[in-house]
Amino acid sequence: MNTVRSADGTTIAFTRVGQGPPLILVDGALCSRGFGPMPKLAEQLAPSFTVYTYDRRGRGESGDTAPYSPDREVDDLGALVALAGDTVYVHGTSSGAALALEAAKRITAIAMLAVYEPPFIVDDTRPPMPGDYPARLTRLVSEGRRGDAVKMFMSFVGTPAIFTAVMPLTPAWSKLKAVAPTLVYDITIVQDHERGAPLTTAEWAGVKVPTLVAAGGKSPAWMTSGTRALAAALPDATYRTLAGQNHMVRAQAIAPALTSFFNTRD
Repeated sequence: MNTVRSADGTTIAFTRVGQGPPLILVDGALCSRGFGPMPKLAEQLAPSFTVYTYDRRGRGESGDTAPYSPDREVDDLGALVALAGDTVYVHGTSSGAALALEAAKRITAIAMLAVYEPPFIVDDTRPPMPGDYPARLTRLVSEGRRGDAVKMFMSFVGTPAIFTAVMPLTPAWSKLKAVAPTLVYDITIVQDHERGAPLTTAEWAGVKVPTLVAAGGKSPAWMTSGTRALAAALPDATYRTLAGQNHMVRAQAIAPALTSFFNTRD
């Protein structure tokens, strides 16, 4: 394990594998270096890139300095970018995609960006986030009801009820509960884009780098609508559908798309 120190002093743990141009992977909700899709994706990408995976603050072996703000998470990513090199690629998935997009507005060393299904609700293809949802989720976490917070989150994102019911019986449950407080962080990052309002080009004008926006061919309509709207709003975006994939995209499906995209840079 390696560490880097963020602007507020928080220790951010990371792993580095492979060889080639630096590429940083940004996890979505509940995931970390030890749990989730990024380690397998890093293995797929390692022959072409020096791949960094890291524990977002409050997860795994990273610290968690209060109070939380999305700007501090951007600073975390910025510290890793500064360590990785003068020209860095970034890929984020789900809420990690939303974080990566914000980082691309501020961190000039990010030369290219790829995002997979940021969970933006931009029309009426699904109900928007309830106005009191962030407060209710925060209350569950503050009361120590981590399992209930995870279940509430899983229900909101559309996890089938049967899976939510059996999840506490699986080995993964303890890992999910351990990072439950960071669900509040993810919701803080995405909440402004889960209200059912269209995206505007003005908001995304700061993301000037070439950006791959991808979605799964089997993902629900609301997610496809959000990713297509994002691609249309970004100054320099390429949209791609990954056939047969859903929100839990397989490393073998997305790695070739990322490799092809990042290798287009002169």
